This record gives sequence, structure tokens and C-alpha cells, in this order.
Amino acid sequence: MSYKKILLSSVCLITAIFFKVTAQNNKPNVLFIFADDQRADALGCSGNTYINTPNIDKIAQNGVRFTNSYVMGGHHGAICAPSRAMLMSGKSLFHVYDKLDGVKTMPMHFAENGYETFGTGKWHNKAQSFEASFQKGENVFIGGMANHYSTPMRRLGENGKLSSPENKGYSTDLFAEAAINYIDNYAKSKQEKPFFCYVAFTAPHDPRSPREDYIGMYPDESMPLPGNYKALHPFKFDNLNIRDETLGPWPRTPQLIRASLADYYALITHLDKRVGDIINTLKKQHLFDNTIIVYAADNGLAIGSHGLLGKQDLYEHSTKVPFIISGPGIPKNKTKDALVYLFDVYPSLADLCNLPMPTKIDGENVAPIIKGEKEKVRESLYTTYRHTVRAVRTDEWKLIRYPERDYTQLFNLKEDPLEIHNLAELKEYNSKLEEMMGMIKKWHSYTDDPETLTPEKILPLGYDYTKLKQRPDDKQPKYILDKYFKGVDVKNIKKTKH
Repeated sequence: MSYKKILLSSVCLITAIFFKVTAQNNKPNVLFIFADDQRADALGCSGNTYINTPNIDKIAQNGVRFTNSYVMGGHHGAICAPSRAMLMSGKSLFHVYDKLDGVKTMPMHFAENGYETFGTGKWHNKAQSFEASFQKGENVFIGGMANHYSTPMRRLGENGKLSSPENKGYSTDLFAEAAINYIDNYAKSKQEKPFFCYVAFTAPHDPRSPREDYIGMYPDESMPLPGNYKALHPFKFDNLNIRDETLGPWPRTPQLIRASLADYYALITHLDKRVGDIINTLKKQHLFDNTIIVYAADNGLAIGSHGLLGKQDLYEHSTKVPFIISGPGIPKNKTKDALVYLFDVYPSLADLCNLPMPTKIDGENVAPIIKGEKEKVRESLYTTYRHTVRAVRTDEWKLIRYPERDYTQLFNLKEDPLEIHNLAELKEYNSKLEEMMGMIKKWHSYTDDPETLTPEKILPLGYDYTKLKQRPDDKQPKYILDKYFKGVDVKNIKKTKH
């Protein structure tokens, strides 16, 4: 072979290697960490000085935290099911509901573009869609909630099918260990494809039963009541005896709320510790610098705010969620106030990972906001719950409308972020009320919302709280029954799939 041919061959080889490495470097790994029922303000980086979350706070220090990230809502009480369907599909509520069968999901899109996909944790959208979405899976929980100490786990076999469920140990640890093992094995295999690793914890969703060594780490008496704490919700707008609301008696006492917050924060701090373990594994395997890390949650939770315990409402505490992102090319220690939805994550990650933009979705690409090239992608944002509540918010204002009750709340979120002072019935806000109602009607049409805003029958706002009944379900362990259900007949515990 001539010198020129050898030289040309060498140049071609070096060029091929260069382009392969360049292509690989243009596609960072993705670690997506998803919490369950976590309020946006239940993090140290959000300004909460009562909770210890150093590892999640570090993600925020290394990246961008969105302060106005929302789940759009739900068509039934298990908000997490439609929330996860929206996240995975990039579609808004009325275009996907909670069904992912036959829908192209975010991990599918990543797999089609050269990624290895792995999933562990909660999947509330049926086994078939998990099998279609991921190439690998370990410690997969198909369902809505379970006893943290005995969560039924499945693995994704080489045949692409999930195994039969097997009850194992504490959920947070099992999901974290599955992710750690995957990352370790990925590094050992010298895999050339980048990875998309999805870790969906069931914490801090109830049962509010922390791992035994975390019980009592936050003394009940040290917990401050929420600034919008109420003993009872001031009016009826839907089923106030829905499952989440039955986790405590009425009226909500300060003792109940402090105890609930103490256990809730302990669950989150344990989760934070395991998030740190996963990230340390990335560092140990020299994968951290080329990995985008996303931390988010499927919906918020009341825990005493407005006299509620659950997420079946449209107040900020229930619809606003954490959304933090860090990694290569992402600015450090920034906060963004833009109005975003969880279903914006899909197209945004596609952009940040240099993938083709997904089609037939509703989510907006917020990567330009993350990079500091843009301030916002929408002027207002619409949230919904069943057929009973609709809300719209702008940077400053929020209107909540209860069509069946012909009742409206108007809040100035800049001056009243806790939604305490209803301005809807003050004459000086009539023009603002009219403006916001106009926005709701436009969003109602734009989102293909099938529910009427003008029902024929108007229901009363008043209710008798003494007729509401506290009852546990079959997922609550003895710790919870002893602590939160004293004096309640637990002989006929209600079976629930939620």
C-alpha cells in the first residue's frame, strides 16, 4: 500500500472516530428522577428552611429551577395517572387522559434516536405501555400506591415482558438500587449508546410511613403550620370525602397537620439521600459530566392548606410541582419564573439532547428558556380538575372557577401567593374578573375541554363536615393505623387500586 493510501486511510479512520465521538458527545445521557405527590415548596432550594434536601438542592445549584411549573390536572382523583401520561406523551390532558397504549412516549423517542432506555419505579399507566416504552427495567411497580415496606416489584425480561409481581422491601431503596445497578452495569459494558434512565419513586405519596430510621427525624412540634392552614375547607366544590381526604379526621387539627408534615418531610429526606447515592454513582463511573439530570414530581399536595389533605383541587399547593434540570450546556444556579407544564419536558429534553423534535404533541420547548435565550413560552396557563373546577393564571393573577357552584375565586399571586384573599366579589376587580374569565373560555376551547362551563343545575356551597367519614385503605401499614386512625374501625379496611 502506498504512503498516500496509508495516510488517506488513517485520516479517514481518525475522521470517523472524531465524528463518532462528536456525535456521542452531542447526545448526553439523561437521568430523570420523578417524585410522587411532592409539593413544589417541599425542598430546601425552594426556600423551605424546615426540610433537609441537600442533594436535590445541589441539582438546582448546578442547573436551572423553574418556580412556576405545573401539572395540568386530572379527570379523576388519582391525578398522578394523567400527570404521568402527559409527561410521557407531551400531550395535554384532553388529548391523552391517562392512557398510553398506542401512544409514542418520550423513552420511545429517545430509543428511536440511539438511546438505551431503562425504567424503574412507579408506572401508573399499565404494564403494556411500560413494555413498549423501555428496553430494560428492574423493580417496576405497576399501580398507583402501595405499602412502602412491601411494594410489588416486577422486572422487564429479555422477551420484553414484565414478570409477575413480587413483594420486596422498602420502595425508595429498591428503586434507587435498581438505578445504581443499571448505571454500574452500563459503565462496565462500555456501552456506546447514551442512556435514558427513568427513576420514578413512590415517595412521598402516602402511606406517610418513613423507613424506620427516618421516623421522628422531624419532631412533630417543630413543624410550622402552612400559612394558608384551615381546619376545614370553607365550601364544597367536589367530593370532600375522596380517598386522599380520608387520611385524617375533620376538622384538621394543628396536631394532625404537624404530624403529617413531619412524616412527609422524612419521606422526602430519605428520597433525597438516595438521589445523592444515584448521582454519586454517576460520578464514580465518570458519567456525571455528560448526563442531564431532571428532578420533578407528578403533582403537589395540600397537607392542611385550605383545610385539605390531598391534590384534588386547583390551588397552587396541589398543581405546582418541582422542575429542576442540570447538566452539560445548562447554566448553573438559575431560577426561571416562566409558566411551564410538566408535558413541556419531552420536547425540551429532545432539544437539549440534539434529537429531532417530536411531532403531534402539545408541549412547548422550554430549552431556550433554560439557556437564557427566551423568557417565556406562554402568557397564561390553564388547569383543570374533573368537571368541577377550572383555573387560569398569568404572571400575577389567578382565577379559579367552580361551574357547578357558580362560584369564583380571584387572587393576586404577587401579593397573595397563598391564595387567602378572594378578590372576586370586590367591585374594583370587575374588569380583571371579566378579563380572566375570557381567558378561561379561550383555554377551554383551545384544549378541547369537553366539560361545560355553564351547567344547568347549580349545587350548594355548604356542607356538613360531620357526615364525612375517615377510613383507611388496605395499603396503610400498622404505623399509620396506630398514628392517624385511632378510634376508627379498621376491621373493614377499604380495598383501593389508587
